[in-house]
Amino acid sequence: MAVVVRSFAIAGVDGYLVDVETMTLHGQPVTAIVGLGDAAVKEARQRLESAITCAQYEFPKMKIVINLAPSSLKKSGSHFDLAMAIGLLIQSGQLTVPEVEQFGFIGELSLNADLRPCIGILPMAVTARNKGIRTLIVSKENIKEASVVKDINVLGFSNLQEVVNYLNGSAPYVVPDEVKGQDSVLDEVNHCGDFQDVKGQDTLLEYVVVAAAGGHNILMIGAPGCGKSMIAKRIPTILPSLSDEEAIEITKVYSVAGLLKDRNELITRRLFRAPHHNASLNSLIGGGSPIIPGEISLAHNGVLFLDEIAEFNKKTLDALRQPMEDKQVTISRVKSVCTFPSNFMLVAAMNPCPCGYYGQDKCRCSDYEVLKYRQKLSGPILDRIDLQKYVQSVDFLDLSGQSNVKSSAQLRERVEFARQIQQKRYVNTPGVNCNAQMTEALVKEFCLLEEDGKRLMRLAHDKFKYSARTFNKFLKVARTFADLEGSRQIRKQDIAAALMSRDLDKDRVTMLAI
Repeated sequence: MAVVVRSFAIAGVDGYLVDVETMTLHGQPVTAIVGLGDAAVKEARQRLESAITCAQYEFPKMKIVINLAPSSLKKSGSHFDLAMAIGLLIQSGQLTVPEVEQFGFIGELSLNADLRPCIGILPMAVTARNKGIRTLIVSKENIKEASVVKDINVLGFSNLQEVVNYLNGSAPYVVPDEVKGQDSVLDEVNHCGDFQDVKGQDTLLEYVVVAAAGGHNILMIGAPGCGKSMIAKRIPTILPSLSDEEAIEITKVYSVAGLLKDRNELITRRLFRAPHHNASLNSLIGGGSPIIPGEISLAHNGVLFLDEIAEFNKKTLDALRQPMEDKQVTISRVKSVCTFPSNFMLVAAMNPCPCGYYGQDKCRCSDYEVLKYRQKLSGPILDRIDLQKYVQSVDFLDLSGQSNVKSSAQLRERVEFARQIQQKRYVNTPGVNCNAQMTEALVKEFCLLEEDGKRLMRLAHDKFKYSARTFNKFLKVARTFADLEGSRQIRKQDIAAALMSRDLDKDRVTMLAI
């Protein structure tokens, strides 16, 4: 009868249970691993023989068949090694484990029988808990990451011999020295500076606060050196704190991508991702073989900053349309489909024209050149960016003077005040935490306008011919302006402020292409 040992695999950012079935048969000594495993899984047969021998156990001289069930799903990685070795030792009678179905095994074996750490531990630990597994056995380097999951016993070992000694009761479990007294939380310290350093941009900062408070996307247009990147890098300092659920979601993405620092702890700060404008489509959206998350997923629940957005490949930018709307991205390949979360706040920056000095005396760009430059951003992408604001150059006196500027801590208080209002408003709506995530039904329910506001919206439509999506964006932004003031109703001044948030659209109407 085949021995069944529990392990796990990754699909997207979620894990699923894999039954490692081991059977020994009479016949020519050979090891066959089936169940749609990749090259790393197939090569486990050599690692198994060497590790079991080095651990002073006998490798069966029989025909060995190992099946990874469900066999219809493709599996990748070397983390099945430990489960295969334990199953083989049980099948050959060298190890007896009562209630082996209560254990989960994750770990790669070296040729010397040492246990090596693996990626994707957090989502696999979550699956183990959900499937009722009481004890999870991993490499000692993976203990901190797996211990983020509550209500499951996580044990870490250095080699196969220690695991076997624990399972057969010949040696008690000893907590590794590496994890004694260490916190299981990684505090991602942001060295992004403070908004106190930003001077002379009071009007723009008001819209930055609105973007942070409502989770709105924002585009900043301005001449080189006016402070666009400086402001963007400080936006994470005013975003509200992560909830426990959001922190686990982010950490799962980084765990699957193999990007957790110091091997695997919880990320507790909103992250800032700034890919270069020559980034490929797969690096931005995700892809590869096996499929790994891209920048939009690594910025989940954080900020994705696209500096010089007009220099990005147009096809790459257009690929952002669906993730920006659905807050997730599905990557399809011939043999696999993966879905990654991508609920990010897009912050973009660009020059107003090819030379960068549009509106100043030294600019010699024609309207045609300016329009051609700005058309690198397609209409659908601009429709999905709620706020489009010009960044004005700052006078030297404003820079040198001691103007009354607000710190990140002061701005964050306003953002958190508005977010608390929104969280109470959407408490019964799963998946909606801020105004930017409102559905059509929620917009109709919470964005009712007075007659003065409707009149203003009608005038804007007649002049600029905004799309229906853009009008919904205006309503969401107006709702955020009202929340920042603690107003239950969307007032006329909130609508006026929202209509002032799309500078780029207004410029297009006044330009003449010859």
